[in-house]
Amino acid sequence: EYHATKENLNNIAEAAATTLADARKTLKVGKKDRKTRREAARHTVEQKDFEALQEVLKDESLRQQYEYKLLVKEWDKKVQEATTAEAIYSTEIARLKAERKDKSNTLQQWLFGQYSFLNIRKEQKNLADIFTKGIGIAPPAGAGECAAPKLFQFAFQHDLTPVCMAEFWWGTPPKSAVRKHKGFYPACRSKCEPILGHMLEGMNVEPNPMLENPALGKKITTLYEDDHILVVNKPAEFLSVPGRNIKDSVAKRIATRYPDATGPLLVHRLDMSTSGIILIAKTKEHHQYLQYQFIKRRVKKRYIALLDGLVKSDKAIIDLPLRVDLDNRPHQLVCHEHGKTAQTEFEVIERKDGKTRVYFYPITGRTHQLRVHAAHPDGLNAAIVGDDLYGTRTNRLHLHAESLTFVHPETKEEMTIVADVPF
Repeated sequence: EYHATKENLNNIAEAAATTLADARKTLKVGKKDRKTRREAARHTVEQKDFEALQEVLKDESLRQQYEYKLLVKEWDKKVQEATTAEAIYSTEIARLKAERKDKSNTLQQWLFGQYSFLNIRKEQKNLADIFTKGIGIAPPAGAGECAAPKLFQFAFQHDLTPVCMAEFWWGTPPKSAVRKHKGFYPACRSKCEPILGHMLEGMNVEPNPMLENPALGKKITTLYEDDHILVVNKPAEFLSVPGRNIKDSVAKRIATRYPDATGPLLVHRLDMSTSGIILIAKTKEHHQYLQYQFIKRRVKKRYIALLDGLVKSDKAIIDLPLRVDLDNRPHQLVCHEHGKTAQTEFEVIERKDGKTRVYFYPITGRTHQLRVHAAHPDGLNAAIVGDDLYGTRTNRLHLHAESLTFVHPETKEEMTIVADVPF
């Protein structure tokens, strides 16, 4: 019945639009005809007859306009009646949808309240306690369905003490994410991390590395400095800008060193695990000038990386669009549907002992671009040595921003800065 009334409304609305459009054309034709008759009579009939014709033409105009207004009212009435008939059903359907949504939300909250997790102390928390009350967000879809929470739950229910645990990928990897057969990967951060935070309470576990300052005891070395810019060499495992838990960073240390500097200072960033060159401006104006060069891709960047595997091609361009993994930030996914364009040129330097040393020339600057392009099967299929996100962790990520070429904001001369490779 709803579809019938909706179709009837659409038909009447279309008929009204067509009829009134034709009526307006008739008005326009009549107006043009009256003008032609008026001009023809102006110089061919006597004044008295011309004035009489004027009255006749005026009456014709008023009659046509009156008939058009009646037609508009008639069709407005038909459309309003059809709209009212359709609204009886559409309003009820909207009410039912709202009721269904409320019931669904109520059921979902009840389920969150029933889905509980233990820790070794036998303390129990449900999904609502962990997510909604704990970190202020709704539990994501599928929260608690992963292997780790279920295995811990079984252990605590049966008075078992977990000694150690690791999760690894078995079988063919997905096309989007970087997963290697038999490779070890941590639990996802969006669904599992909050739950495991509760379940691991009371156990003797290693400190959370996300809460430790990786830059402690490390120094930033200066590669070039004048009154306008500063170029530094960032160590590996050192934040470029303050993070959620750790504030120590290149940006904060530079701001402390130059309290009178204006503007955002850092012109670009490097991943925490990547070492190498960072360009800094001491004024807002110079920052804008330098950042414009990055935006327009006029800055030449060269990275050196050591890859865990032998790359077949000597030189090529990798073109794999990237987007963030919404369930496991900050991991990135290859996504041809929603990903942003990401392109990297590479050049092999040497192959030795099952590893390949390469130059990377990033054309775009997406998050983790070089790391994903190296590790993904559709890229080089050889993760960067030490990549704890897309490969195997070692003493450090073997990726270094080695060279940067740009135009000086004050002298307008091209400069090239080089930082020695530490591996």
